[in-house]
Amino acid sequence: MGDHVEVIVGSYEQIVFGYRVCPAEGGGGEEEEKEWRLEPVFTHHAHTACLSAVAANQQFVATGSKDETVQLYDMKTRTEHGALLHHDGTISCLEFGSTSHLLSGGEDGLLCVWSTKTWECLKSIKAHMGHVTSLSMHPSGKLALSVGTDKKLRTWNLIEGRPAFTKNIKQNAQIVQWSPAGDKYVVVVNDKLDVYDLESASIIGTFAYRKRISSVRFLKNTLLAVAGDDEHVQVYDLTSEKCICEFKAHENRVKALDSFEMNDLCVLVTASNDGFIKLWDFSTERQESVRLLGQVNTTARLTCLSVWRSSTKEEKSDTQPATSRSDKEALLPPKNKRVRISKEEVVVEEDASSKKQGKKKKKQKVQ
Repeated sequence: MGDHVEVIVGSYEQIVFGYRVCPAEGGGGEEEEKEWRLEPVFTHHAHTACLSAVAANQQFVATGSKDETVQLYDMKTRTEHGALLHHDGTISCLEFGSTSHLLSGGEDGLLCVWSTKTWECLKSIKAHMGHVTSLSMHPSGKLALSVGTDKKLRTWNLIEGRPAFTKNIKQNAQIVQWSPAGDKYVVVVNDKLDVYDLESASIIGTFAYRKRISSVRFLKNTLLAVAGDDEHVQVYDLTSEKCICEFKAHENRVKALDSFEMNDLCVLVTASNDGFIKLWDFSTERQESVRLLGQVNTTARLTCLSVWRSSTKEEKSDTQPATSRSDKEALLPPKNKRVRISKEEVVVEEDASSKKQGKKKKKQKVQ
């Protein structure tokens, strides 16, 4: 059975935790009674400042921090895989949108596109005048959305490496996220959540939360879980535009949400400042009564969360989609900044021409 799930969380204490999800054994009614376990797999002192973002695909986990670095881990070999040092400022968001690319956004206003094969920075875009607060890659891998502290929502053509559309919004947005089908997306501004239609780029629904929203997660294309600066989680049906479920998840504010499917259950994962990671059964037939499946106390103040899934298909995912010539030409690596990673050893060098400018420019090479 090569298929298993691990929950990866980052903390204020600079530690990354990994827990393997172990479903309750036994079938039928027995499984209803038994608690799922979260077994510790690893803890790693990953950064020199608190963690701000974590993302995972089938092979890699990437973590971002206020120490301005993105650290990489190979989940197949269970080893460190190097660091990406392109950003000047906190890494605010990370996303593996496909098997072939990682997107990163930071307080320096940059949106970077990385190749997961060579770890070269294929494109570095000055996405926003202020910070990049959130980004999301379309399920097709061809488009990305970003929001920043310049009160703009931007759509990016990743094939050509250029902006496709810019929308001025009245306030600074904190979160943007595509739906699983890619036909709509949500934008969060403080305690308000707007649902946009892709075709018309217009708002088709608005929801208000009691407090500032900290995390959102699509459970299905029309079901959205929302957590804010309190102990509760709400689930909205985007079709009926109603809150169909609300439950108290933690003793302190909920910082992050994610989800996965296992044993025919839709499992919602929550992480909180209270140190707990919790698994909730949110299957369609029992949406009114969410059931706690299992929990673990990390004793740390958790900041970010991602679900890593290994599967028997992961060998096939090593063969990355072919990139067209125009794609390669459009996503050329920026001057003076390059990443090459072959094994685990990382050597960081400063470019001589960059030093003259009196500003830290980082050139990264791995031997």
